[in-house]
Amino acid sequence: MKNTLLRNATLINEGKSRECDVLIKAGRIETIGPHIIAPDGTKEFDLTGDYLLPGMIDDQVHFREPGMEHKGTIATESKAAVAGGITSYMEMPNCNPLTINTRTLLNKHERAAAGSHANYAFYLGATNNNLEDIKSIDQAITCGVKIFMGASTGDMLVDDRDTLEAIFASTPLLIATHCEDTPTILKNEALWKERFGEDIAFREHPKIRSEEACFLSSSLAVDLARRHGSRLHILHLTTEKEMQHFSSGDASEKRITAEACVHHLFFNETQYDDLGADIKCNPAIKKVSDQLALRAAINANLIDVIATDHAPHTLSEKARGYTTAPAGLPLVQHALLMMMDLVNDGVFTIEKVVEKTAHTPAVLFNVKERGFVREGYWADLVVMSKNQKTVVDESEIYSKCGWSPFHGHTFSSRVLQTFVNGRLKYDRGAFPDDTPGVALEFIRH
Repeated sequence: MKNTLLRNATLINEGKSRECDVLIKAGRIETIGPHIIAPDGTKEFDLTGDYLLPGMIDDQVHFREPGMEHKGTIATESKAAVAGGITSYMEMPNCNPLTINTRTLLNKHERAAAGSHANYAFYLGATNNNLEDIKSIDQAITCGVKIFMGASTGDMLVDDRDTLEAIFASTPLLIATHCEDTPTILKNEALWKERFGEDIAFREHPKIRSEEACFLSSSLAVDLARRHGSRLHILHLTTEKEMQHFSSGDASEKRITAEACVHHLFFNETQYDDLGADIKCNPAIKKVSDQLALRAAINANLIDVIATDHAPHTLSEKARGYTTAPAGLPLVQHALLMMMDLVNDGVFTIEKVVEKTAHTPAVLFNVKERGFVREGYWADLVVMSKNQKTVVDESEIYSKCGWSPFHGHTFSSRVLQTFVNGRLKYDRGAFPDDTPGVALEFIRH
């Protein structure tokens, strides 16, 4: 690898903005400072007028491999991720076969080692029947235990109370939960089908996957974690009511933490009539008041992480009616651009976005030497233009599904370059280096 020097950057890191140079050597950040004198043969980039950010660590994605490769693969979805400034991701277990034991975890590692554009980690999925696998897992090969405490595909729903108690009592790993109460959802689905038959409007989705369903389930997760002293991370919060579960403060000192996803910050229920299935997701996008509460909770540090829950489906699947159209959005390519729009709208500061997308995920998951721009750390970096815009054109969608809920939208910023492990992986629409990413390492105490 040649040395790389990034000159005249506006570095956003650890709550501060400063003008500086960054020298990359052997994949790591060698020096940060003004007017660095580079060794001979160094490749230089002038970033005058551009932001330099630590790459996003996305703690929740569904890349569909193995078993659903018609929707996406590790290679295609990680390509879209680096085009969007995501340099590391943590992928979910609800594929086929389910990622619920050592064998299936190692299989995913092998697949990613062969073709992932970004760095990677994988969750071990919980079921009603794999408690012994959870207890015996090698902690080095997983980022945490994922529990679907709500409706899910296949056998991933964990609704046995004794199993839940045993998982929370026994695993030292971070427990990440999808919290929606299945009996409440099933009751609502029956009521809505009785009223509307199969012709349910998409605007009804947040009433079926309701605030009550979310609150009941997240309340159970918090109760289990508090009683057992577990490390709990609740994913994709959607309601104002649920904010009462969380406390402000330093994320590194919390045992119970929270995540919000970009689409719940960007969209609200007034947009269902225009976007329909394109924004159908679980948990549902809800009221304007919920959207505003989530934004406020991020600024107040009640919510600790911003992620994507990237979940691609084909256009033909999304073209179905409400009851059969699958839930999920392809988001990794545009997640940071969504957040930059909110920065430009005054919702967040860019420092807060970097904190929630890079710093805090690294801290909560104990990721080794990533998530910050520090000397000695891996050079996972994003160059973001302050001035160039991005017009979403489906000819430039890198997710395999080939569509975006943002078709025709103009974002106020543009991802120019993404460096993964010091290698230039994305450069203004080109992918100049096909060296695979590496498995994330975790500091386990």
